[in-house]
Amino acid sequence: MQYHQAIRIGQDRARKSQMILFEHAGFAMLTLTVKKSRGVFVPVGEKDLASVAQKTEGWVAVIVDEEGYAKAQSKILPEDQAREILQKAVAAGIPEYTGTVKLV
Repeated sequence: MQYHQAIRIGQDRARKSQMILFEHAGFAMLTLTVKKSRGVFVPVGEKDLASVAQKTEGWVAVIVDEEGYAKAQSKILPEDQAREILQKAVAAGIPEYTGTVKLV
C-alpha cells in the first residue's frame, strides 16, 4: 500500500472514531491516522475500543484500534471526567481497551 493510500484510509477510520467519541465527550479530535507495521506505514485499524490515557497535562478519553493506537481523543480533562466518558462509551457498547495506549 502506498503511503498516501494509507493516510486516506486511516483518515476515514479516524474520523469515524472521532464522531463516536464526540457523542460521548462533546469534543473530539483526530489523533493518529497511520501506524508503522513491519517497517511500512499502514492505516490505523478498523476496530473502535475505548480507553483513557494520562498525558503530562492531564487525562484524555480515547478511541483506539486493536493495537492501542489512538485514533481520536478528548480534550485534556481531570482523571474522573475522562473515566466518566470511558464508562459512557462502554455502556453504549464500545469495548474497553485495557492495554497500553499509543498516542504518537
